[in-house]
Amino acid sequence: QVQLVESGGRLVQAGDSLRLSCAASGRTFSNYAMGWLRQAPGKQREFVAAISGSASITDYADSVKGRFTISRDNGKNTVYLQMNSLKAEDTAVYYCAQSRLPYLRTPYVDFASWGQGTQVTVAS
Repeated sequence: QVQLVESGGRLVQAGDSLRLSCAASGRTFSNYAMGWLRQAPGKQREFVAAISGSASITDYADSVKGRFTISRDNGKNTVYLQMNSLKAEDTAVYYCAQSRLPYLRTPYVDFASWGQGTQVTVAS
């Protein structure tokens, strides 16, 4: 059974940086693409970033492109989301997700396992 545990969320000021981590267990980590999604109050969950199992391919939502970087360490079974130049509109619960596939495929409907989420609040 897959377990995903996010950490790193907290209250920050606009313009600050923050790094989220997600530790995975239960399956061979490098065999699966990983992603970060977020959900703001009153809004639907939205895609943020994804990375293939080999880390060779990444993808980002337009709203975070150039500010956020997704990466993974397959030796540590961990995926990261480095968030720079944070804005108030980045405030959300951020979820780590594991795909059924090793590669990226849009639309992103292949995420099968989810973490519990970590709260990021950006004060303006």
